[in-house]
Amino acid sequence: MKNLRALAARVVFQVLEKGVSLSVALPEQQQRLTSGKDKALLAELCYGVMRHLPQLDKLVSDCMSKPLKGKQRIVHQLLLVGCYQLYFTRIPGHAAISETAEACRQLKFEGLVKVVNGVLRNLQRNQKPLPEDNETLAFNTPAWLIKRLKAAYPDSWQEMIAQSHQRPPMWLRNNQLSQTREQYLTLLDEQEIAATPGASNDAILLESPKDVGMLPGFADGVASVQDGAAQWAASLLAPEANELILDACAAPGGKSCHLLESQPSIDLVAVDFDAKRLERVQQNLDRLSLKAKLVHGDAAKIDSWWQGDKFDRILLDAPCSATGVIRRHPDIKWLRKQADIEELATLQSQILDHCWQWLKPGGTLLYATCSILPQENAEQIAAFLARTQDATLIPIAQQQNSDDIGWQITPGQDNMDGFYYARLVKG
Repeated sequence: MKNLRALAARVVFQVLEKGVSLSVALPEQQQRLTSGKDKALLAELCYGVMRHLPQLDKLVSDCMSKPLKGKQRIVHQLLLVGCYQLYFTRIPGHAAISETAEACRQLKFEGLVKVVNGVLRNLQRNQKPLPEDNETLAFNTPAWLIKRLKAAYPDSWQEMIAQSHQRPPMWLRNNQLSQTREQYLTLLDEQEIAATPGASNDAILLESPKDVGMLPGFADGVASVQDGAAQWAASLLAPEANELILDACAAPGGKSCHLLESQPSIDLVAVDFDAKRLERVQQNLDRLSLKAKLVHGDAAKIDSWWQGDKFDRILLDAPCSATGVIRRHPDIKWLRKQADIEELATLQSQILDHCWQWLKPGGTLLYATCSILPQENAEQIAAFLARTQDATLIPIAQQQNSDDIGWQITPGQDNMDGFYYARLVKG
């Protein structure tokens, strides 16, 4: 039996010391476990540490006479896992401590078992309150991100951070080629899975997350998992029959598939810079029995891989900070840096300018990000409109104010992730 806490420490070490994303590091360690319950607990521990990292780090560090360095850092991450169990789970304290100490042995740090025991017993005995000495600690969010959110959302930044710490709901996308949404809701009801329709055409919100294996017909492609915010892309791009469509940063392929479900006769070209993630697009297409032309290439250099016609419509789901999906990926807070925002904004504008050249006159480009930072969203589009004479912004019916530049969805709004859309038409 693999010690679960040792696996959790490995995941946290990979993320914080090596910069590997949680969505890559966690499944690698979950594969070592057989029971679904154990896999769920491993995820709970890793996600929990990422959500509460500054507070856990302060509690642990305050109990240490000197910090652990080099190869021993993994024991520091193990202590974070132990601390999370004591403060945030119902695991009995004695079990949390003994299992975490045993994990230290499994990680081959026999000499530090006493340290692990001592620190965790100290934490259990003193039961110090969670530290809130500064904003980073109080909000478990890096100072640079708090500063940007305050500037962008002076009245609601605290609520936005609070929403980013919630556990995300599970949304499904009904495959309209298989059945109507009402028919699928009936199927769910028959399986006693509580669900309600979302605001967009195919969206279904589950009352509580479920293993996809429990969902009727999932393996046969009758539904997909996709957040409610991401599901607006297909209806906002609104492809028409037989049009040539480009999905410019397509992986993992949810929006590509939705476009094909909503208009099966389109000729869809899906491109992505990351060959590994492009494989995911193919897997999604296969499960849903859909076809698209997949290209491993750069959306900022379309001429290097495309010799065909210009596109009728382009979906540009641009590389972004992903600050709108922190509730799904809490590691984003620690993997992203202040300097990344400038670099991403520059990359976004390059891809946007280049894709525009490949759009037919009269064509529509839908710009999308899963960010909540104006620099990547409204400010990016305002700058594009200022330098692009043949571009017109078409208001989106759902946006709060028709004068806004695009539609900013904030985390938790109608249970959706944070997301941004701007619809542009070429003159």
